[in-house]
Amino acid sequence: MEKTIELYGEIGGQRVDLITLKNSKGMQVSLTNYGCIVTSIVVPDRDGKAEDVVLGYESLEKYLAGHPFFGAIAGRFANRIQDGRFKIDANVYQLETNEPPTVQHLHGGSKGFDKYVWAYDLEETDEEILVHLHRISVDGESGYPGTLDVTHTIGLDEKNQLHYNFRAHTDKPTVINLVNHSYYNLAGHDSGSVADHELKLFADFYTPVAENMIPTGEILSVAGSGMDFRNSTRIGTNMDKVEGAAFDFNYILNGQEQEGDYKLAADLYDPTSGRFMTVLTTQPAIQFYNAFKLSNKTWIGRNGCKYEAFGGLCLETQGYPDSPNKAHFPSARLNPGDVYEHKTIHRFGTR
Repeated sequence: MEKTIELYGEIGGQRVDLITLKNSKGMQVSLTNYGCIVTSIVVPDRDGKAEDVVLGYESLEKYLAGHPFFGAIAGRFANRIQDGRFKIDANVYQLETNEPPTVQHLHGGSKGFDKYVWAYDLEETDEEILVHLHRISVDGESGYPGTLDVTHTIGLDEKNQLHYNFRAHTDKPTVINLVNHSYYNLAGHDSGSVADHELKLFADFYTPVAENMIPTGEILSVAGSGMDFRNSTRIGTNMDKVEGAAFDFNYILNGQEQEGDYKLAADLYDPTSGRFMTVLTTQPAIQFYNAFKLSNKTWIGRNGCKYEAFGGLCLETQGYPDSPNKAHFPSARLNPGDVYEHKTIHRFGTR
């Protein structure tokens, strides 16, 4: 295992680093302590040719100019909360409604966890390098209650596994849902549509949404619909079966196949390159987003590549969207004395 750390820039007198981790199998991951952004994941294909398989930028300045959460952490509450409002005991909290099309609260607000410089330290062995990023989110930040002590660990090991771990505790009851928001294209970040990727989701049910993208509260079977990825399916085939070819849905993991503490969540495969990515997690659900909204703005990514609709996809392991307002969804509440802890692995290889 190798690492390099270089100056990436500065924000308000705070140093921002670019940390690159590399294993002996030809895989490397770059991340920055601004927003815990994973800027690059380089993986060999079946012929040994290495390509970057996530959408992103080459400079801090581009990230600061705005982006659709390329590779960043989303929080304090990832995904959406209806009308930005939730109740804990007798207290009602009003958050920003920062998603213009839906007028809902999204990914922690306009200054969520992705807009801060995080402190970090490293843990190194012969088999893995872990970057422990940490910060204190003060009581009232972005409208959320409780001072939250958060650690987000991003690591690479010799098994071509990328680790996303989260741990937090609070001094006051609050809600929390943390994810990594990388956009993957296993053919290469500049390879166009992911419609020919094949996807399997280990989920029998999903939570449908209303026009404002808030879950209706129903839990529906995927059977007999374009939502069904229980068997590995060409994504474009199911895109033809849903309105606008648009996927941005929360799938409930069935937990029937496990490896230790982890449930199998997803398997993504690109037949052209032979690359696959298997996702394992301790979370109850996974959001599949096929980036149908990328063409709403112009995004010029790494090496001048224009990222357009369906140019990548997100597989975000998570708690259910709007769970603070849905009593029958798994609780997102974190109480003092309890620990929020979840782990996800993205395992890369070829076949």
